Amino acid sequence: MRSKFDEQLAQLNRELIDMGAMCEEAIALAAKALMDGAPALAAKVAPISAEIDRRERDIESLCLKLLLQQQPVAGDLRQISAALKMITDMERIGDQADDISEIISFLNGRSGKEFAIIGEMAKATIKMVTESVDAYVKKDIALAESVIKYDDVVDNYFDSIKKALIGLIAETPEDGEYTLDLLMIAKYFERIGDHAVNIAEWVVFSVTGVHNLEEE
Repeated sequence: MRSKFDEQLAQLNRELIDMGAMCEEAIALAAKALMDGAPALAAKVAPISAEIDRRERDIESLCLKLLLQQQPVAGDLRQISAALKMITDMERIGDQADDISEIISFLNGRSGKEFAIIGEMAKATIKMVTESVDAYVKKDIALAESVIKYDDVVDNYFDSIKKALIGLIAETPEDGEYTLDLLMIAKYFERIGDHAVNIAEWVVFSVTGVHNLEEE
């Protein structure tokens, strides 16, 4: 019975890795579409987001099966519970990548190249998502904690972008709509970083049984 349970836990890990990879792909596509000014490329994000939604439902079903059909011990229970929380954040990451792609479609072919820092911010958020999922699979608390700390990097990117865009609005008010669109895109990247932090915090819980909210 335990061997069957272990097989299903391994399947859960694989499914989470796949879902995480889709999140990375969606963010990367949205970022490239922005920097290239390519609405056609941005349009490829929506199907990935839809697949992420489907994977969330599949993983949720698998987790419930593990909880109801097996008798998980404390460590296994924490791992499954953390996975249920993580997929919610992954689904939102997919949604926000899709939101970014929708904004790109309204930029009329303009790109974000004049704000290369947005591309750097996107790379930082992808790094956070990748490492948060890796930390779960490897049960690596140190990696999870590094993701949580790295959120400061993404926040600093956002602050820098916000200041630059506010200055641009003052200099070229006729470009206000475009500038506000870029600011909204940066805000979505910042939120993606927040979701990666949530994932990392649930990784810590899955290993230690302590969530940051319980420490406050």
